[in-house]
Order: sequence, then structure tokens, then C-alpha cells
Amino acid sequence: MPEPTKKDETPNGEKESVATDSSEAPMPTPEISLEVSPPPPVWSLGDGQAPEDLDKPVDTPPLSSLLIERPQGGSITVGGDISFVAKVEAQDLLRKPTIKWFKGKWMDLASKTGKHLQLKETFDRRTKIHTFEMHIIKAKDNYAGNYRCEVTYKDKFDSCSFDLEVKELEQSQSVDIRSAFKRSSEGHEDAGDLDFSGLLKHREPKQDETPEVDVWEILKSARPDQYEKIAFEYGITDLRGLLKRLKKTKKEEKKSEAFAKKLDPAYQVDKGGKIRLVVDLADPTVELKWYKNGQEIRPTPKFIFEQKGTQRILVINNCGLNDDAAYSVAAGEEKCTTELFVKELPVKITKEIEAVKTTVNERIELECEVSEEGAQVKWCKNGVEVPTGPRSRYRVKSDGLKHWLIIDDASKEDTGTFSLMASGGTSEAKVQVELKPLKIIQDLQDMTVLLGQPLKMHCEIFPGNVPGRWYRNGQLIQSNDRINILQRAKNHRLEIVNSTIHDAGDYTFVPEGYTQSLCAKVHIVDPPRVHLESLNFPDNTVTIVAGNKLRVEIPISGEPAPRVVWMKGERVILDSGHRVRAETFPDHTSLTIDIAEKDDTGNYKIVLQNEAGEAGASIKVKVVDIPDPPEVPLVTEVGGDWCSMTWEPPIYDGGSPILGYFIERKKKQSSRWMRLNFDLNKETTFEPKKMIEGVPYEVRVFAVNAIGVSKPSEPSKAFVPLAVTSEPTMLVVDDVTDTTVTMKWRPPDTIGAAGLDGYLVEYCIEGTDDWRVTNKELTEKTKYTITGLPPEAKILVRVRAINAAGASTPRTLQHSILVKEVIEPPKIRIPRHLKQTYTRKVGEAVNLVIPFMGKPRPKVSWLKEGQTVDPTQVTIRNTDCDSIIFIRKAERKHSGKYDMKVEVENHVDTAIIDIQIVDLPGPPQCVKIDEVWGGNVALDWTPPKDNGNAAITGYTIQKADKKTMEWYTCIEHYHRTCITITELVVGNEYYFRIYSENMVGLSEGATQTKDSALIVKEGMQLKNPEYIDHDFKEPPKFTQPLINTFAIAGYNATLNCSVRANPRSPLRNSECMFSSKGALPSLSSCSVECLYT
Repeated sequence: MPEPTKKDETPNGEKESVATDSSEAPMPTPEISLEVSPPPPVWSLGDGQAPEDLDKPVDTPPLSSLLIERPQGGSITVGGDISFVAKVEAQDLLRKPTIKWFKGKWMDLASKTGKHLQLKETFDRRTKIHTFEMHIIKAKDNYAGNYRCEVTYKDKFDSCSFDLEVKELEQSQSVDIRSAFKRSSEGHEDAGDLDFSGLLKHREPKQDETPEVDVWEILKSARPDQYEKIAFEYGITDLRGLLKRLKKTKKEEKKSEAFAKKLDPAYQVDKGGKIRLVVDLADPTVELKWYKNGQEIRPTPKFIFEQKGTQRILVINNCGLNDDAAYSVAAGEEKCTTELFVKELPVKITKEIEAVKTTVNERIELECEVSEEGAQVKWCKNGVEVPTGPRSRYRVKSDGLKHWLIIDDASKEDTGTFSLMASGGTSEAKVQVELKPLKIIQDLQDMTVLLGQPLKMHCEIFPGNVPGRWYRNGQLIQSNDRINILQRAKNHRLEIVNSTIHDAGDYTFVPEGYTQSLCAKVHIVDPPRVHLESLNFPDNTVTIVAGNKLRVEIPISGEPAPRVVWMKGERVILDSGHRVRAETFPDHTSLTIDIAEKDDTGNYKIVLQNEAGEAGASIKVKVVDIPDPPEVPLVTEVGGDWCSMTWEPPIYDGGSPILGYFIERKKKQSSRWMRLNFDLNKETTFEPKKMIEGVPYEVRVFAVNAIGVSKPSEPSKAFVPLAVTSEPTMLVVDDVTDTTVTMKWRPPDTIGAAGLDGYLVEYCIEGTDDWRVTNKELTEKTKYTITGLPPEAKILVRVRAINAAGASTPRTLQHSILVKEVIEPPKIRIPRHLKQTYTRKVGEAVNLVIPFMGKPRPKVSWLKEGQTVDPTQVTIRNTDCDSIIFIRKAERKHSGKYDMKVEVENHVDTAIIDIQIVDLPGPPQCVKIDEVWGGNVALDWTPPKDNGNAAITGYTIQKADKKTMEWYTCIEHYHRTCITITELVVGNEYYFRIYSENMVGLSEGATQTKDSALIVKEGMQLKNPEYIDHDFKEPPKFTQPLINTFAIAGYNATLNCSVRANPRSPLRNSECMFSSKGALPSLSSCSVECLYT
């Protein structure tokens, strides 16, 4: 982007002028006017990528080969030109690829084009290659760095990086007033020497090597059509702004009416100095006002107004950086402006920093003196700025010209090079901080501590506040909940709350930063102890199963290691015993019994002895075993799939209480026992379940204590589970008369292994509990009629199922039954599929069942179309609840409506059954060819005479070539009686036939067209027109008559003529006729030639 420059106009809209006035004298007008127009845009490449970002990956799409020539890195001197070229082959590309040039990681150079950077691109149509160029003109040292070129086309991507090195060129530099006044609001490096706003940003000026040319004089003397050429030649890109300023400059050439002498375009003053802005008025009585950046200036000690005759003077005392602004003076309606540049002098160091050598914990003061009060300086250590925040160890102080850096409590890390940086120079000094000599005031002492007592170690060294580290046996000691490490000035302490055996050893204290160390030995002693509490044995009793191995390990402690003695009663157990032996180890002792016996039960005593004392303890060993088997179980009750059993506990419980029992069963014929309970049964009774009826079983019992499971008991006597059946189901009343009641039911859902012997039917009069058995013998049927009942009595009925296990639960009718016959009106229940027309094909069987209701038994009659049904054609069978119509082989004559009539006394119910017997239809009639055109044939026909007793659902049309007479289907299921057959082959002759179709199928035969259809190729037929012959006859006519001819005597002579005639007439040569006035000269021959045209 081009550098921003100072605005063209002041806030009041007047033209702005720039000048410098270091000695209160105006600069030459041509040089001042050069800065009126905005300077040529200067391209800045920026600082590039930060060093810490160079190693970071750049997110880019996958690379693909687009670049056929990549830009290469180069090296130039300051002010030189260089070009970078990238080429892309466009052979396979539909449009121009996109290219971007970057400096560093992110700076896009497309926005930096101008005087110093130009981007070009060309395309060679012959080779189909895109060429992209980047030209750097008059390079500067900040142009050096890493560059990148990226090319993208749709999903393709290619990238290339290259480096540019800019070398300094040492040469004499000349001052250019035009570039010296160049201002940069953002502090670019191409700011001029007199750009004091750039100096405020602490930037070093760069002088542009531009020849001193008065562009304004060239523009004033040039024609308007040459402005663009001059601007391009001198690198002026803002031509429009240049022309505006040129126009305003020309307007100011007219003489001012209010000012005899205006302000100079620009003034310059050093910071802290004094300056006078003078104008000369043409009319001293005019009211005058001074402005700073558009704000009116009031008289103050800083701003003083003076007047000498017609001169009006603004005196600015003690100029500061905030006085660098645009000033204007208004006299009436006129106004003139100027710019004041305040030059900040560089701050120089008048007194260097002195080197310091001291020891730790001392105070360090670094003093430096500069040339200006209140100057901004920066303190650094080893090139890095020193932090001076509230939590920092460093403090900065200034008083007038002096500046101090104070370190209150110096440490060895403060050793280094400290520097003070000012705008006019840098002062450096080395600071060296050393340790003070170590002096041991109190050394560590050897100690002997009782185990568990606190351990405290103390030493005292000089200098104080020196940290140190404690070591035990060479291992660093860290502070924790048990160990405390304390330091107070010169005193260093190590405190251990509860000492342990591991705390014994060689202790060392090492002061930090010193090679000297303090050492001492610590010895821990402990009387012997037996730790039975860690065994978690109740009452110190150890229980062991007989036959197993017992090993009891008891932790012991003592320093030095104690002597251990095991005793049982008065007998000492030696470590060389065979079955029972004792062993001793550094931290525990053990008692081992290889095969435990009942005699091993008893008290065992342990005695410990060492130099610090004696200790003892005792434990009890108990040997246990599995219990004896229980007594033989007894089965007390048997059910359908269960039984109830009981038994007696074992005589000997094995020295441990009985926890419960396991029960097993098996089939008598089998040898495989099955566990019935996985959880211990604590009682001596149990009910096995889920057994198979009719199968003999045996059961046995195991006793369980804490040691294990006993041997099984003797098996019980064999037993067979049997169960009665479940109650009968669906007990309903089937029929009732004045003296009888007929009941029916269904068998029980569960019968069981005992089977079903029969049923027992009982009844009682409602209101009594006197159940009477109606059948003396069991009935195997599920229907029974109770006879001999009193008329109009109300009874209750129940039924039981009987088998070898006994009678089942009775099934009782929920409501009472009135012994009285009931008339039920007839009701025909027509099935849903018979409510519509019942259709069957010829030859199929017809079997219809029509249920009905009614009591007493209804009378059923059938009629067909009002006539009695012929029993030889249709078989009808009636029952109490339905009527059946059966036709073994249906024919079309069986079709029709059948009337069913059901009667019960005076009650009647009727129904109509519509039966339709269908057959194949007959063929269509009158199939004919209506028309033939192109490859199309129009057919027409009439429906068949016989439709097969069903509606015609469609037609099937076929065609056959007369040559082969092979039939092919054109269309199926066609509903209309006319059709056009298309796509017929030209030159072939076709026959057509048609089948009719109904719900049964296609007709057996088809109707064929009597005539054939010839498909003739259509085209243009040439008809020779009749023309009347033209009469070409023409009478003879001379188109070229004979002409007079002169001949020489004795020579041949020829007379020529041309004749047109049709037909040709014969030419008749006439002899030459001679005039009678003279004689014919003698000729050799004379002939006449005629040409027909």
C-alpha cells in the first residue's frame, strides 16, 4: 500500500504548505512546492516472518505439479533491480490459474504494488504458457527475506519458496529536500530526514537516492497532455491529487489583499527551543486570529502575540513534540497556513555505567547520566529488557539527568552485562556477583535415637540465608508430612517426627553453591516386639483343617535382630524338626506343621531376646475336620412333581458348627445325582420340586461346616410322584328340556402321568349344598345328559376329572340352569364370502357351508329361481346347526340364485346365495382390416357371442407374416374393439387374429382376418408431364448476304454467305450472271460457299 502522507487541506479547507525553518528563513519556493503533491508511493515489504514462526508448518492444500519454471533466489545491492519469473503450462487448463506472491508467511504482495514493486503476467498462445513476473525496483535493505509463490487452479495447488539477499552499498549520500520532507504517519522506513513525526517513533531515516529535480517547474511549463508522461517518468502515482494541488498552486499566484507577506510554508525548531511566526498585513486594522490544527490560540506564557508596525508575530516558547502541528492565521476572509516541525534531538549518554563486582545479598546500584532531563531510556540485561514491574527484583529510578537501576538483594543469577539504551547511544557495564566464603559455626553431631522417637539434626553456617540440601546415604531428602526441613538465617535444621529403621545412615548437608559439606551418622535402636495384631486372628487362634499344611508367619521387630524360641508347653520346637518346625528370618518368624493332626491343637509360645530387652507372645492352634454324613432321609409326602423329606443331623460335626445341607436326587434307574440347592439349606427338611410324574426317585443329603462337605448319606427309599389332573375347561349348557339338561366341556389342560380315567358329573338344587352324583360309573365322553330333573327347577352343575391320584378340582357352572325348554328364533349366519356372488369355474367342485341357529331343531328348505332344487344335480345336507350345498362338478346351468329358508315353529329366516359358474369366452366376431397406411394397420371387430357367463376383460391381438405364418403377440389385455397396429415391416404381408379374454382366461379359438394387409413403401412417384412439341421450323434467311468481291484475272474466286433455316434447305448454286454491259474477265474458277447457322 502507498505510504500515507499529510492531508492536503487544513480543517478549514485551505491549501497546506510545508517548509522548514531551522534559522527562521524560508526555504526556496521550488523545493517547498515539491512536497505539496503526495510523494510517489513507496512499497514496503515489511519485516517478513518472525524467527519463531519459521519452523511452524503452513497449512496448504496437497501440492500438484503446476509450475514448470520456478522462481530462484537472488542477491542484489541496495538500490538495484531484480526480477523473479514463474511459468505455468496451460495445456490442460480451461482458464487462467491464480497466482499469489507472499513475503514471509502472510504478507500478500498484491497490495504493495507501486514504485518499487511491479507484478506482470503474459500468455504465449503458441506455446500455451503463462508467465508471471515480479519486478523489485530500487531495492532497500528491508526487502531481504524469504518469499513464496503460490499457484492454484480449481483443486490443484503448487508452491515455491525463494530468498532475496540485499547487500549494503557504501556510497556518499546526498540530501534531497523533496524526499527529506516526506512524511509517514505509520513510520515507514522511507521517511525523510525532516520527518520529525517519524523521528518520534525512533526510526532511523533513509534517504531516497532521487535526483534533485524541480517537478513543479516542469509541470508548470508543460502542456496538460504531457502531465501523465511526466508523472510516470518521475514515479508519481497519484496523478489526480497532483493535478489538484497544481491547480490550487496556480490559484495562489494572485496577490493577496489582506497579507503583504504571508507565513513561510514551513518552519523548523529544535525541541525546547523558541520560534517566531511572522506575517505582514496590508491593512493593520484587520482583526487577526491564530489557529493550531484548526483550534484558535489564546495568549498564554507559551503563546505570546507581538506586533511591530504591520507585522504580527506569534512567539512559541519551549517548543515540545505536541507543538508539531499545522498553524494558520486568519485576517478577515483570507487565511494563510504553515507547518511547524519540532526536531527532537537525540539523547546522548554523558556518563557511562561503571562495572560492579560484589557478593550475593548485597545492594547494587548502576548509575548513568544522559544529556536531557526526562529522556526515555531502556535498561537491558544481556540484550534483554529488564522487567521493572511491582513484583520484579529490579527497580528503576531517575532524577534529572541521572538514571539508576537498583538490585536490592543481589544473587548469582544477576551476573551479566547491563546496558542503558537512549536514542543517541548505549552504555554497557559488566556486573559480577560472587558467593561469600563459607564458615561453619556449628557442625552436625553423630546421634543414637530410639526407634519411634523424634530425630533432630542442627547445624549453623555463615553467611546466612544460604540455602542447602540434606542427603541420607547419598540420596536427596525431600520435605513431607514426616520430615521437616527448616532454615532461619544461619541455622539449618532437619526434623523427623517418628524415626524408623530406614532413617539410620550417613547424613550430609551441602550449602548451595559451595563445595564444602557437613556430615554426621545416625544409629537407630529398637527393643524386640512381636506383632500379633497384624495377623488379624480372632483371639490369636489359628484354625487348620486336618491333613493340611499350616504355616504361620508372625512379624517381629528389633534392632539388632532378636533371638527367637518357639515352645509348646515345656517342649521347645526346633528348626530341624521333621513335621513340626520353627524358622526365623530378619523381619518375621514362622511355625510350620506339614500334616495337621488333631493332637496339634494347643497353645504355642514365642520368646524374643536381644540386647535391648525381651518380649513374648502366644497363639492357639485349632485343628478341625469335615462332619460325618447325616442320617438316611425320610420322604413323608409325595405330590405331582414334588415331595417332602426330613433327616437327622450328623453325630460328629468335625469340630465346627454345621452351616447347612446340600440335597441331591436321581432317578432310580440312573446313576447320575443332581444337586437341588446351591444355597445351603439350614433346616433339616426340604421339598424337592420339578420332578417327572410316574418316575421313581431317590434322594440323599450332605452336611456342610466351615471346613467342607461331608460324605453323602444313604439314599432314601424310592418314591414315585403322581398328581391329579387340572379341572375340566369350558363347561357350558348344550341343551335343556323340561326334564333333562345336557352339559358339555373340554378335557383338562393338564392331565399328568397318571392319565385320565373319566369324569364325574354332579348337580344340586339352587340354594342347597346337597351335591348328587348323576353317573354311577365314570364317563369318558365330554358330554353328558342329566335326566330325571323336576320341571322348572333351578340346578347347579359341576364336573370333576378322575385319575389314579384322585379327583381334580371341580369345574362349576357359574349360573344356575332353569329346567325348561326354550324356543330360540332361527338366525342364518351367512359367511362373508357368500354375501357377494360366489364364482367358480366350470368343472370345479362347489362346497358351501351355511351355519344357522335356532331351537328346537329348525327345518331347512332350498329353492332355485323359485323351483325346488334337483337332488340329482345339487346335493344338500342339513344338520342341527348348518346346511351344506355340494356340487361335485360345476356346470354353467348350476348358476343362479338359491333361496334358503329356516323355520322354527312360527319363526322364519331366509337368505339368498348367488352362485355364478363361469367358462372361457368365445372368439370375437367380424374381425376386419379397416385401413392400411404406411407401416400401420387399423383393425375392427365385435365382442364374442358367448362371453363365458363373465364380463369380457380384454383382447389379445396377434400378427403373422404371410411367408412364415408364425404368430406373434402385438398387445395383451386390450379393452377396446378397435386398434391400430404400428411398426410393421415395409414389404411384408400380414394376417391378424384376435382372442377374447374374461376372468377365466383366453378363448380357446381366435378369429382371423380374411384378407391380408400388404405394407407398401411410400415415396414420390414420377409422373412424366405431357409437353407439346415446339415448332422449330424457320424459313431460310440470310444472316450474312453475299458481298461484292474483286478478283484478279487468272486466280480462283470465292463468294461467301450465311443462311439460317430449319429444316435445312438444299443449296442451289446458280451460275454467275454477267452484266451485259461488259465482258467477264477470264477466271481460273469461281465457287460459292454457304454456312448454316
